[in-house]
Amino acid sequence: MVVVWVSQVFFKMDDQEVKVQHQSPPSVYDCSVDPSVLQDLKEVASLIEGGAYISEVQKIYRAMRLTMKLRSKLKASVLSAFLNYVLTSGSEVHTRLSSYLPQDRHDSQAHVETPATESKHLLPELEMFCYLLVLIFLIDQKKYNKAKACSSESIVRLKSKNSITADVLASRLYFYYSFSFELAGDLAEIRGNLLALYRSATIHHNKFSQETLLNLLLRNYLHYNLYDQAEKFRSKAHHFEALSNQQLCRYLFYQGKIKTIQLEYTDAKDCLLQAAQKGPTTAVGFKLQCNKWAIIVHLLLGEIPERTIFTQKRMEKALRPYFELTNAFRVGDLELFRTVAEKFSCTFSQDRTSNLINRVRHNVIRTGIKNISVSYTRISLADIDKKLNLDFENTVGDAENIVAKAIRDGAIDATLDHANGWLVSKATGDVYSTNEPQIAFDSRINFCLNMHNEALRSLRFPRGLIHEGVAT
Repeated sequence: MVVVWVSQVFFKMDDQEVKVQHQSPPSVYDCSVDPSVLQDLKEVASLIEGGAYISEVQKIYRAMRLTMKLRSKLKASVLSAFLNYVLTSGSEVHTRLSSYLPQDRHDSQAHVETPATESKHLLPELEMFCYLLVLIFLIDQKKYNKAKACSSESIVRLKSKNSITADVLASRLYFYYSFSFELAGDLAEIRGNLLALYRSATIHHNKFSQETLLNLLLRNYLHYNLYDQAEKFRSKAHHFEALSNQQLCRYLFYQGKIKTIQLEYTDAKDCLLQAAQKGPTTAVGFKLQCNKWAIIVHLLLGEIPERTIFTQKRMEKALRPYFELTNAFRVGDLELFRTVAEKFSCTFSQDRTSNLINRVRHNVIRTGIKNISVSYTRISLADIDKKLNLDFENTVGDAENIVAKAIRDGAIDATLDHANGWLVSKATGDVYSTNEPQIAFDSRINFCLNMHNEALRSLRFPRGLIHEGVAT
């Protein structure tokens, strides 16, 4: 048995306790340098350098993917060694970035020796990559104030850099710039800067930065529930070209939230479902948020979500409140709906869906009336009051008005006998004799055609191949 306590380790063998001093768990501030991680960072730097020289965006994308794989292995000593390898010692960038890393008396051991006569010509892409590494490290270590300072400094330095490869790295810096301020709770401070950066990116035709900044601004507005301003900005912004699948998913999710608040439930459902389907399989949290909002939109449309949505892997527990809410909606029990809403009120408040759930209440009543009209050819309004538990909601005597509205909206096919106080349902017809099957098939065909068109638009070819095709 081994017990670890602060900087001491106790071993218990044969009922004798042996105490060993100065044994501490591994730390990110360990002064030792992992040569494998440092070598991987050097390979990523060479990949960025090669992509910058030939303006190959795919190499920059590959470098970013490799960097994310190394994220959990980053240490202060490794970053210091990498900065010494890439940057000129004593330069302004080297001094500033080194100041954000924790200092240790053994830092001299972490230096990477370079020839004294070597003159390092730093590419803008490599400088931005160094800022990105330090910024990611500070965020992971929850040094949010330092992360804010580092990100703000990086934004100032990259304003003078304009190339297609630098645009990819700049978009990542913009994301972590906003993320660091969001974690520190100061997201509103940078809204003006984001608008200025978006305007500059539009003028210089930096497509990758435009997409990222558009999503960051939408997230900024929605964070403070400024849905009207978010919609005005989205409608006037440059057309979203979907160069990145991740940015497209975020854009669809934000658009779905805006459409939901503005009562455009059909468009909101399409956006949320596409965001959930196109999202990466590893982005469980993002898919979970999309499904939560999609479930609410289904209920607001008077539809019952498919059961497979609630049984997805690693989502069952988180979607349990919405499953019980859907069950109350399906039954049309207003009292059960109120009980579930109160039981999981904290969860709904954290998800920012409480106001939407209050809207669902009217659809629960409508669903209950629909079930009653199917089950009974004639029923009194007093019995409808009891079955829907309208007495509990202090709406006694309002059953006639509620039923009349449901008939006017086409939710049920019935008539009201005001003299006797009855609801008289009409005979149920064959659904296949109506236009509903045609409408359902039409919506599926449109969905497939839109997906096919988006797939064609997202095709990419090497720049050299494009030039050869134009020349021939």
